[in-house]
Amino acid sequence: MTTDSQGRYFLATAAVLARWLLGLLFIYMGMKKALHPEEFLKLVRQYDMVSSPFLLNSIAAMLPWFEVFCGMLLLTGVAVRGTAVMLVVMLIPFSLLVLKRALAIAQAQHLAFCLVKFDCGCGAGEVFICNKLVENTVLILLAAWLMTGAGKRLALRFSLFPGSPALPLAKAD
Repeated sequence: MTTDSQGRYFLATAAVLARWLLGLLFIYMGMKKALHPEEFLKLVRQYDMVSSPFLLNSIAAMLPWFEVFCGMLLLTGVAVRGTAVMLVVMLIPFSLLVLKRALAIAQAQHLAFCLVKFDCGCGAGEVFICNKLVENTVLILLAAWLMTGAGKRLALRFSLFPGSPALPLAKAD
């Protein structure tokens, strides 16, 4: 193997590992929320996003299962780019809500921002918010990397549309 092909192989392997990591993480976190819907509903309510009981219940009931579904798609390699887009669409607003709530708590309790700790609703329990925001940034970057087309290796069906094969076709000599 040449140095260039070794580098491409390393990046392809890293992208698959990133895809699997994101998939497993979203399955795990989604299942933790799905198995305890009352607790998740209470956490969602704390963000004051919506006041309608129907919308709150809908978010608390559907979001965890949607996370599990996205995780399964990533793990199996089906519609990777579209799933990565959905993860970014979920992670950015969630991170902004966590930031907003953490700033409010820091101001109300006169704490340094990185000393703010609460259960953000991600499924990991009570966390230091600086760590959570760094974690979410890494997850957003990994999902954005998958959006570029990385992670095709070992994918069942990378793209839902024909003409975009999961694995490059071998060239005829």
